[in-house]
Amino acid sequence: MDDLAQKPADAHDYAAVNVVWAGLVSALLGATARGGRPGPSATELPVLGLATFTLTKAVAKEKVGVWAREPLVEPGEDGDRHPRGRGLRYVLGELVTCPRCLGTWSSLGLVGLQVVRPREGRILARILATAAINDVLQTSFTLLCAKTNATQSGAQVAESQARHIQAVEQSPEPASSARR
Repeated sequence: MDDLAQKPADAHDYAAVNVVWAGLVSALLGATARGGRPGPSATELPVLGLATFTLTKAVAKEKVGVWAREPLVEPGEDGDRHPRGRGLRYVLGELVTCPRCLGTWSSLGLVGLQVVRPREGRILARILATAAINDVLQTSFTLLCAKTNATQSGAQVAESQARHIQAVEQSPEPASSARR
């Protein structure tokens, strides 16, 4: 784990981000208590989990999320992205490049939308969940194709080597060994 003393942010910068998150959670819980609005049911958790994955990946990793990351991160010499600046800007740069960290914010937003606007929240969650399933299927297909290509390539190499060995075994002995 990185030592906080070596970062261009202080503990209060991290605390500010946590206070905002806790405030949003408190507001969401208050909205469910006052309005009698139920939170998502346990059966909705898989869809919300997949939706959170897609939303988080889009913001933290994909080209479509560059607009959100650009003010907060810069490319490093090692090719990775690193947070810009100091203080709160640095902390937010860490947040938008960390899928695990950003996932808590994405899930809060998706659950919050489902509580405040249930119909719209369910539609968005299902769209994002479907995209996550597509992502898994596309990745699986790519891996399957790569494995198939590697297997076929390996079979072709083995076949070529077998032909070479067979040709060597069937060729007449060199003249020098026949004279002995």
